[in-house]
Amino acid sequence: MTAPPVADPGTAPGPGGVPAGPVARRVRPPRWLDLRLALGVLLVLGSVLVGARVVSAADATVPVWSATGDLAAGTVLSVDDLVAVPVRLDDVAPAYLATSTRPEGRVLGRAVRAGELLPRSVLEDPADLVQLALPVQAGYAPPGLARGQAVDVYAVADPALGATGPTGGDVQLVVGGAPVQAVSGRGDGVLTTTATTVQVVVAVPADEAADVLEAIGGRGLVVVVRESVDASGPGPVQAEQTD
Repeated sequence: MTAPPVADPGTAPGPGGVPAGPVARRVRPPRWLDLRLALGVLLVLGSVLVGARVVSAADATVPVWSATGDLAAGTVLSVDDLVAVPVRLDDVAPAYLATSTRPEGRVLGRAVRAGELLPRSVLEDPADLVQLALPVQAGYAPPGLARGQAVDVYAVADPALGATGPTGGDVQLVVGGAPVQAVSGRGDGVLTTTATTVQVVVAVPADEAADVLEAIGGRGLVVVVRESVDASGPGPVQAEQTD
């Protein structure tokens, strides 16, 4: 007598007790795969954070004020004298003027060059200065005369003599090493016309303004630009005419 077929443990009985095919089993991923995935995500996040910090540190710049042109000592700063530039200064940043400060109206204690960062130590409290407007015939003011330059101003008995005329009572230094605050009344192509007057504004100590005007005494003026703004400084003001 033939024994009935025995069902395989991995199969399910079919109709009539005939064994069917094997039962499909759900394959579960190994647990070590979850661990590797988590570690990979953590490594990626760590790399992103480190990269962000490196980029942030490399771009740790601060905006500070820089001079737009050469400025002589004694110049009263204006908005046009300064431009904001981003620079990386690290630990010395507090020594320079950040753009959060407003130095307009402050006085330069020394000359600064175009593009130079403005240190805090270069500023002085507003001095007792006055801006003195001097009328100068266009032919006796250099064509390149501009704000921030250091100039000497001579009074001459005869404007036609210029600064090269005879010394003595004919030529007298009335303002020495003064910073030019402004130049106005000068148009294109008019410097060759002696009838045109240029207004040159210089800063002088308030207590010397009257002496300067007295020394000028209605004589013509000649403006001489110093070669370097570094040579500027409080120059002599000769209140008395020389013999």
